[in-house]
Amino acid sequence: MNVTVETSGGLVIAYLNGEIDHHNSKEIREKIDTVITMNKPTHLILDFKNVSFMDSSGIGLIMGRYRLLQSYKSTLEVRGVNKQTKKIFELSGIGSIAIINTKEV
Repeated sequence: MNVTVETSGGLVIAYLNGEIDHHNSKEIREKIDTVITMNKPTHLILDFKNVSFMDSSGIGLIMGRYRLLQSYKSTLEVRGVNKQTKKIFELSGIGSIAIINTKEV
């Protein structure tokens, strides 16, 4: 599986690993959604630090989790992205729905 999810109080952190593409994004979404539904967090962090490849499914992954979080009035943060990916996220509108943090160098 390409995701490990941790919870602590109102915080959920999903550590994404490897590739995020059409073939594995459904499994990733389902695991994160299950944890969100069970825990009803106030904040979700999607950690992209160990993502080696991402196609448009990654943007869909973020958008879908944002929609789910809206029902709980929760906030979303995307962290560990490189500068190029951050630019793509901002151009796609992710920057208007989530906090985007780049990898520390």
